[in-house]
Amino acid sequence: MSHPDCRLNLRPLGTPRGVSSVVGPHGVGASPGDKKAKSKSVRGKKKSIFETYMSKEDVSEGLKRGTLIQGVLRINPKKFHEAFIPSPDGDRDIFIDGVVARNRALNGDLVVVKLLPEEQWKVIKPESNDKETEGTDELDLPEELCGSHLPQQSVKGYNDSPDVIIEAQFDDSDSEDGHGNTQNVLVDGVQKLSVCVHDKGKEDADAPVTKDESTSMSQDTRVLSEKSLQRSAKVVYILDKKHSRAATGFLKLLADKNSELFRKYALFSPSDHRVPRIYVPLKDCPQDFVTRPKDYANTLFICRIVDWKEDSNFALGHLAKSLGQAGEIEPETEGILTEYGVDFSEFSSEVLDCLPQGLPWTIPPEEFSKRRDLRKDCIFTIDPSTARDLDDALSCKPLADGNFEVGVHIADVSYFVPEGSPLDKVAAERATSVYLVQKVVPMLPRLLCEELCSLHPMTDKLTFSVIWTLTPEGKLKLAFTLDHETGLPQGCHIYEYRDSNKLVEEFMLLANMAVAHKTYRAFPERALLRRHPPPQTKMLNDLMEFCDQMGLPMDFSSAGALNKSLTKTFGDDKYSLARKEVLTNMCSRPMQMALYFCSGTLRDQAQFRHYALNVPLYTHFTSPIRRFADVLVHRLLAATLGYRERPDLEPDALQKQADHCNDRRMASKRVQELSTGLFFAILVKESGPLESEAMVLGVLNQAFDVLVLRYGVQKRVYCNALPLRSHHFQRVGKKPELTLVWEPEDLEQEPVQQVVTIFSLVEVVLRAETSALKYSAILKRPGSEGLPGPKDEEEA
Repeated sequence: MSHPDCRLNLRPLGTPRGVSSVVGPHGVGASPGDKKAKSKSVRGKKKSIFETYMSKEDVSEGLKRGTLIQGVLRINPKKFHEAFIPSPDGDRDIFIDGVVARNRALNGDLVVVKLLPEEQWKVIKPESNDKETEGTDELDLPEELCGSHLPQQSVKGYNDSPDVIIEAQFDDSDSEDGHGNTQNVLVDGVQKLSVCVHDKGKEDADAPVTKDESTSMSQDTRVLSEKSLQRSAKVVYILDKKHSRAATGFLKLLADKNSELFRKYALFSPSDHRVPRIYVPLKDCPQDFVTRPKDYANTLFICRIVDWKEDSNFALGHLAKSLGQAGEIEPETEGILTEYGVDFSEFSSEVLDCLPQGLPWTIPPEEFSKRRDLRKDCIFTIDPSTARDLDDALSCKPLADGNFEVGVHIADVSYFVPEGSPLDKVAAERATSVYLVQKVVPMLPRLLCEELCSLHPMTDKLTFSVIWTLTPEGKLKLAFTLDHETGLPQGCHIYEYRDSNKLVEEFMLLANMAVAHKTYRAFPERALLRRHPPPQTKMLNDLMEFCDQMGLPMDFSSAGALNKSLTKTFGDDKYSLARKEVLTNMCSRPMQMALYFCSGTLRDQAQFRHYALNVPLYTHFTSPIRRFADVLVHRLLAATLGYRERPDLEPDALQKQADHCNDRRMASKRVQELSTGLFFAILVKESGPLESEAMVLGVLNQAFDVLVLRYGVQKRVYCNALPLRSHHFQRVGKKPELTLVWEPEDLEQEPVQQVVTIFSLVEVVLRAETSALKYSAILKRPGSEGLPGPKDEEEA
């Protein structure tokens, strides 16, 4: 059944990680001329390490006047003393140097920063790499890009009658967010298992980190061009502590056994070095920890930060739980979920009681008078045989005039999720399903996903349906009827992307656009939409220069044009496809994230646009089983059809829900990546060392990143882990080059020289590290046999 007629410190342990070994009275990044930054040290009190946060009133005023800037903090996972926030003008990111300048903010927090005087801005060396100035080690690419296909032309007439007219030619070379999602997409010929496996490389996590000579200025800034400076700032306020303040890691005894602290606290050392070390009360620790600390050397714990004082290098925390042995799948997985604030508990009886209790469930008679009956039409799903939650279906029938009526039918999930109910509250809080390698943490109970809403053959179900008329060529007279949606992805395994999948993707995109227009026209102040800002201009310009220098004819005028260029420029052999993926990865770096937003909170309609799709309005409607944003859109849609009352949610309240959906989507994506990385690390540990060809996709002055072709993972290779006599970095125009001079294996031989640059083909060996589940990539010496490969090809 379908809805009708919608056509359409305490410093005994030394310097904390990331803090300069000498901290002046103002701290790293503090302005010497700023009276507020002065230490509050007085007789009998400890000297402050961190600045006091500004007042809410001063922050609000500073943001209004433009003297302060807000943004989401990103801490470099490989150089955890470096952090960044996006520049509001889309230019190069703003740099935050060191733990003190970060002022107790953690990765993902929404912070307010104050720019430092220009003489304290970061000086960018001519040979430095974009990765060192933009904090792009942890990409977060919009999910719409994954394997979907974009319209190339603008949607027209989104305020026009009839419901929606979309004049867009569809082409199988485009995808929703402008660049293939290099985290998850399978590039033909290169098996994609995982890309983002965080690893601290060869940096000494416990050694004091002194400021790089490029970090501060030692010369008159007037002789430097603007391109050689990066704006630098310090955190003055945390608007929203988005980070969960939970971490996994290990317990250690304090170093000074004679100190007062030793009798009260243990030290918690997080696995993620972007999180500070934490003092935890001994009463939280196992009873025999102090006498038998080695028994717990490999035990993984969860700790939650409860406070972080201005005068302490380390935070204070509460030891929440012992997970089990490090390196085992379930303890590591639980740690990942907890760190990212994922609720993986079973649904309570109160929540389950919101669902119909008598099975099999049948459609109440009153629903037949409110909905269009499509049960006589031929409606089908395109899903793997193992799929259990069939949330979307298609229909297609010829019309007398030679055209076709095509329908997208989405399970009406919101019918079973009453607004304000316990089920609604838990779904809103979870906001998304989370996909791990071995399991799914669902947003909604299994009974709803697999029984009540699943579009099983020969059973009556409730849907929202989008129905339109197409010419035989597939072009765009459109009339819409709407259906509620879901859209659970096919888990976390790799599968071949067939034409049938592309067909579903294209229709889903059209349905999402249609619903966006319908709801925005009905509720211009309360529509929940999805926008995708254009790329960061500075990074995009640099990339264009690089492509010109490399002789790559790339068209950056739009996301669709860029995708066409990528397809046209490269062939279809293994190495061409690898080069295509490397360039796709580079193209993804300037891209910004797609975001949910409430239309009433943005006054400039130009900001509504979806850059990658090149359309003025877009939303998510097709996956309400796994995304709560879609449930909210369904409720708005039902109101436009007169099926339910007009929503009374104010724009600011809806924006708050949109923000939460954005946050949880990002967390879910990182959890999925880390889960994949965990399983691949186990593969390396059990079957390694693993050898493979790799293609260089990024070059820094002492390391380079590679795409490992056999396994589809990205990894950083560090020069100081190789038997080199020397190495030298230079930049030829926009092209970075790293020259490696290998120590000869035989004293009578000459040193071997190897030049590494983007698109270079190299041989690497992946091998497990001794600590926990980590692995490193080592470059094979040119012409050598290298380390032994996996035990067996099939086993690996």
